[in-house]
Amino acid sequence: MTLNIIERHKLILNKLEQKGYVNVNELSEDFGVSVVTIRKDLKLLEARKLLFRSHGRAIPADPYITEHHVNIKEKIHAKEKTLIAITAAAELENKDSIIIASGTSVIEFAKHIKQIEGLTVLTASLNSAIILAENPNIDVIQLGGMVRRSSSSVVGPIGEKMLTEFTFTKLFLGVDGIDIDYGLTTTNAMEASLNKQMIAVAQKIIVLADSSKFGKKGFGRICGIEDVDQIITDSGIDDKTKKRLLSLGIDVTIV
Repeated sequence: MTLNIIERHKLILNKLEQKGYVNVNELSEDFGVSVVTIRKDLKLLEARKLLFRSHGRAIPADPYITEHHVNIKEKIHAKEKTLIAITAAAELENKDSIIIASGTSVIEFAKHIKQIEGLTVLTASLNSAIILAENPNIDVIQLGGMVRRSSSSVVGPIGEKMLTEFTFTKLFLGVDGIDIDYGLTTTNAMEASLNKQMIAVAQKIIVLADSSKFGKKGFGRICGIEDVDQIITDSGIDDKTKKRLLSLGIDVTIV
């Protein structure tokens, strides 16, 4: 029996929910209709914001991230970011020399750093530097560069060159997107370039990211997932993603 358009759309959305994606050619074969018909179906469903089309397939939502100001981002998933920050602060050890990158997750992390003997912090985040400067027991180095107003942080070659003069025990990195196959991303190419240099001079890479960041992509690629040592996230992460990360040798800490 030939399916009508309403029945096809319902089945497409059901398959999308079950598998996490649908393929144009597979749907064409399953429903006994042309590839052109399936593409029209997906276009209509995308117009209703029920899926996102990408390279011969469709996924539940647009994976690409729109840049927002830090003042807006800090209000999103605030509870999760606080729990992640507290857990991240517990990773610090006496005599650590660390990098704090930029973003709202690392700003929250800076707020929860307590008394750590001999702690040295280099940061790209202006807000983090101000917070940590109030603690007389922490040596704070503000990274130089051009100020990126939307994130209240610095980017550019000055900061990248400055990083080459140091070595660090840990990098605490906030990201805009985590795609297991594509890697870590941010919405800004200059920030991505600076983050790459941070990774190059740090012994352990710790990513602070709430679960909404998984399956998302930003404009600038920072690194592959294999460069990460630990991810601290919240319980919203799905089991499939967690298992894949663990299989890659990444320590996944869930708060």
